[in-house]
Parts: sequence; C-alpha cells; structure tokens
Amino acid sequence: MTFRPLPLVHLEIPAMNVIPLLFGVSLLGQSPARPDSLTEVRALLAAQQTAWNEGNLELFLSGYWDSPELVFQSGGTVTRGFAPTRERYHKRYKAEGKAMGRLTFSQLEFEPLGEHAALARGRWALEMPDGQKPGGLFTLVIRKMPEGWRIIHDHTSSDDRP
Repeated sequence: MTFRPLPLVHLEIPAMNVIPLLFGVSLLGQSPARPDSLTEVRALLAAQQTAWNEGNLELFLSGYWDSPELVFQSGGTVTRGFAPTRERYHKRYKAEGKAMGRLTFSQLEFEPLGEHAALARGRWALEMPDGQKPGGLFTLVIRKMPEGWRIIHDHTSSDDRP
C-alpha cells in the first residue's frame, strides 16, 4: 500500500472579511455594557475636561490607567506606560512658558465593547491664551478597573494646520 497525502485545500479570504470575523469571534460570550456603564464612561471624559479647564493636570491624568501597559499614540509617536505619558503631558502643557488652555470635547460617540470595556471617539479642541486653537480627533479604549473606568489606549491626532 502506497501512502498518498491528501491534497491541500487553499482558501482565499480577503483581509477585509477576516478582521470582522476575528473581532466578532473575540466578542462571543461577552455581554453588552450596561446603560449606566456608558454613563460612567461619559462622566469620565466630562471629569477630565473639567480638571483640564481648572488647570489640574494630575486630576486629568487620573482618568488614565496607571500601568506600564498604557498606550498613548499621537503625532507619529507611541508612548508606552503611565509615567512616560504623564511626563509627555507635563512637558507640553506644564513646563515653564507653557499653557494648558481651555479644553472642549465634542462629537462624542460611545460604543460598548462588552460589559467591562468601551470605545469612545470624538473631537478635542483647545483655546490657548495666545489665541491659537489646536484641535483634532481621538479614539479611546476604556476599561472598567477595580478603581473605576480608565483609559487604557489613547490615539489622538491633530488637525492639519494651514
């Protein structure tokens, strides 16, 4: 008797079809976020906006996960960890001669990613004392931790300046 391997079957699945499939499989068995969870996530961003506008950068930063696994992406740079993220904010907004300005979040959208996670998208805008008005878009992954809801991933972009 001669051994003959079975023919290989080659499947071509376009990448655009694989991503939703994998994402959908990863969410199987997870219950959707409770309505009060999204209210808590909205409250986190409102508290951050208030803290910023009061000049309280530390209170603003308390909305982030205090972990070396925190990820902050902006301006083509990836910052990993809470301490480096905190340092980045301090250099940009609290160093000598720097100002925090007045922060506004708008166009907010919230999407549950299960019972203990949510996605937030929106627009940020700063009104600086010198009249400049930088702004841009952000996407946040927010997770329910024992201490409350915390941002675990922040991807922020700036609008193109003319």
